[in-house]
Amino acid sequence: MIAQQVEQLLKKMTLKEKVGQLNQKLYGWQVYKRNGDTYELTDMFKQHVEEFQGVGALYGLFRADPWSGVHFGNGIPVEDSLIVTNLVQQYVKENTRLGIPVLFSEECPHGHQALDSTVFPTNIGAGATWNPELQRKVSEYVSTELKEKGVHLGLVSTLDIARDPRWGRTEECFSEDPYLSARMTEAVVKGMQGEKEDKKEVIAVLKHFAAQGSAVGGHNAGPALIGERELREIHIPAMKAGIEAGALACMAAYNEIDGVPCHANSFLLTKLLREELGFEGFVMADGVALERLLHLTGDKELAAKYALEAGVDLSLWDDIYTQIESAVANGVIKEETVDIAVSRILSIKYMLGLFSNEKETTNQIKADREEGKELNLAVARESITLLKNKDSILPLSKQKQTIAVIGPNADNVYNLLGDYTPPQREGAVVTIKEGIVDIAGRDADVLYTKGCDLRTTDKSGFDRAKEIAEEADVVVVALGGSSAREFGMTFHANGAVVNTGNAEMDSGENIDVLDLDLGGVQEDLVKELAAIGKPMIGVFIQGRPHSLANIEEDLDAILIGWYPGQQGGRAIAEILFGEVNPSGRLPISIPSHTGQLPVYYNYKDSGGMRDYYDGVGEAMYPFGYGLSYSTFDYQFDLDEPIHTTKEKLRNGEKVKVEVQVTNEGPYDGNVVMQLYCRDVQSSVTQRIKELKDFQKVWLHAGETKHISLTLDEQDLAIWNIRMEQVLEKGTVILMVGDSPDKLIEKELLID
Repeated sequence: MIAQQVEQLLKKMTLKEKVGQLNQKLYGWQVYKRNGDTYELTDMFKQHVEEFQGVGALYGLFRADPWSGVHFGNGIPVEDSLIVTNLVQQYVKENTRLGIPVLFSEECPHGHQALDSTVFPTNIGAGATWNPELQRKVSEYVSTELKEKGVHLGLVSTLDIARDPRWGRTEECFSEDPYLSARMTEAVVKGMQGEKEDKKEVIAVLKHFAAQGSAVGGHNAGPALIGERELREIHIPAMKAGIEAGALACMAAYNEIDGVPCHANSFLLTKLLREELGFEGFVMADGVALERLLHLTGDKELAAKYALEAGVDLSLWDDIYTQIESAVANGVIKEETVDIAVSRILSIKYMLGLFSNEKETTNQIKADREEGKELNLAVARESITLLKNKDSILPLSKQKQTIAVIGPNADNVYNLLGDYTPPQREGAVVTIKEGIVDIAGRDADVLYTKGCDLRTTDKSGFDRAKEIAEEADVVVVALGGSSAREFGMTFHANGAVVNTGNAEMDSGENIDVLDLDLGGVQEDLVKELAAIGKPMIGVFIQGRPHSLANIEEDLDAILIGWYPGQQGGRAIAEILFGEVNPSGRLPISIPSHTGQLPVYYNYKDSGGMRDYYDGVGEAMYPFGYGLSYSTFDYQFDLDEPIHTTKEKLRNGEKVKVEVQVTNEGPYDGNVVMQLYCRDVQSSVTQRIKELKDFQKVWLHAGETKHISLTLDEQDLAIWNIRMEQVLEKGTVILMVGDSPDKLIEKELLID
C-alpha cells in the first residue's frame, strides 16, 4: 500500500521538489521567532520552502543549549511545542504545490535535548546497568516526550563502540563490547518505536554507522584503520540487532574506514547494510559531513553523487545535496538514483501517518514527568559502579557523625549531566552534596567545600578542604570530569566545540584528550587529604574512564558515577548509605595508564607478552567488573563438558549453561551473571574472551536461584578466512561469573 502511494506521489513531483525532500538544510532554531507567548516563522524558513517547494526534514526545532543559543527566555516551552510544529506543517501545506509534510528530527542521546525534558544518565552509564529492559522503558518514555511535541525522529547514539576512551564522545557509547551494545541498541529501538510493525509514531535514528569508536588516536571523526573482519566482529552487531528489532533509520559516521569515508562507502551503506543485513529504512548524513567529501572530490556535484550512490538519503545542514538538481542536469547524477532516496523518505512519512493528518495535531499525548523522574533515578541507581570497598567501609552509617564533602563535582549541577544537555531549571538536578544532606543531614553534620577546579592548577581551596577533612569522621571526595558546554563557547558548523575557553569542559564532542589522568590538581587534592588519615571515598563523575593508578591506594572506596543525570546525586547518596545495593558493572575497561591503550578486554592473544617492560598490560579494572554489598556464590549445575553438534545448532537448538547462584551476603541485591566464550580451535585467530550472554537477577539475602544462560548458532559462529560466517567443530571454553575476576569455566564441545 505504502509503496503504491509513494510511487504515485513520486510521479507528480518535479526534480526540484524531490531535491527538497532530501535536504535537512535548516537549523531548527532558525525557523521561528518567539515574541512573548506568540511565535512567527522566519523569512529564512519561508525562503527555503519557496526555493525547494518543501522541506524533507527539520532538525532541532526544540534543541536548547549553548550552541543553538536557545534557553528558557527565547525557546519553546513544552506547552507551546505543538503550536510551533503545527505552524511549520501548516505553512508547508499551504505554500507548496504538493503540501508534503515535514519530518521533525531531534537529538535524544540521553533524553530529548529540549527545555524541561528529562535528562537521563549518558549511555556509558546506561551500559553500566547491564539492564536492557530498563533501557527499553527509558526509550519508551523519551518517545512519549517526543510525541507530545509532534516530533517524528529521535537521534540516539547506540552504534559507537568505545574502543579508545581518549575520544571525547565515549560517554555516548553503551560499551566497549559489541554484544552489550547490541542488546542495548535493541532495547532503544523497541522502546522508542514500539513493537507493532504496522504502527509507528516515532522512529529511532541510530548513530553512527560505523566504527567511529575506533578512530586513530582517539581523535573525533578520525580514520578507522580497521579491516573488514574487525568491522564485522566489533562494529556491525549493534546495527544488526537494531535492524532485527525494527530499526528504520540510521546516521552515517564522520570517519573513514580503510580509506573510504562512511558517507561515500557503498560497501558499507548498500552492500552490507541493505543487501546483507536487510535494512529497509533511510540513512541520514551527519552534520555537514557531506561537505567533508570535498576533500575527495573538490566538487560539490561530485560529492553529492558519491554520497547519493553510496546510500545516503537525507542530508544535514550541508550545501551538497542542494546541488543535486544541477548535478542531474549536468549528467553527474541519474534522476533514478534521486528517486530511490526520495522514495525512502516518503515511505517513512507515509508510515508515520503524516499524510493522513487533515487537521492540526492536538495534544492527545502527555508525558508523565514523575514517571520520567523515577526512571531517571532507577537508571542512576543501577549504573553506579563500586570498584573498591576496603574493609567494607561502605555503606556508611547514618548515625551521628561529621561528613566532609569535597571536590569539583560535589555540588555542580551541569557536571552531572554530560554533553547534549539543555538548560536546567533551578531544583531540577540533585547534586551529590544535596543528596548526602537529604539522606544523612538529619543525623550527621555535612561540611562542604569545592577544594579545586577540574582543570586549573589553583590550589587556593586546599586549605579549607583539609580543615573540614580534619573535623570529619569520613571524607567523600567527588572528582572526575565534565562535558558541560557553556554559553560563550565557540562551535563548529556541526555543533562540535572549537574552544572551551575557561570552562571546565574536558569531555564531550570534539574534546579528545592525550592523557586519561584526572585534570588539574585533583590528584594533588586527594594526596593531601589522604595524608590527614581519615577514611576517604572517591566518587568519580565522568564520561570516560580516567586512570586511577596514582590515587587508587589513597581511597578506601571508589564509586564510578558516570554522568548520572538529574537524579544522580540522590542515587549516589542512597548507595553511600546503603539504601541501595550497588549493581553497576563496568561497560568499559579502566586503564592503569594512558600508554596501555587500547586496553579493551576482548583483545587477540598473539602468544606474546601482554605486559610492558615498564608497566602492566592489563586494565586496572576490566570490563564487567563491579562489586556489591553482598557476595554471590555460583557453580554449574553439572561439572562435565557440554556436547552439541553443528547440525543441532543450525536447526535452532540452543546451548544452555545452567548455573546455581546464592546470595551469601547480608543485603538483598542484583547479581549480574556474565557468560563469556573463548574459541580454542578455530581457523582464524579469536579473541581472548567474548561476552555472549548475561542476566541481571535480583536475589534476597540467603536466596538461591537457578539461572540459564544460552548460546545459539550466531553466538558460536566465526568469520572465516573467506569472510564467511560459519560454525566450526572444536572446543569452546565457557566462562561464567558475576565479575571477570571470579569466573568459573567448563568446556563446550562442538562436533
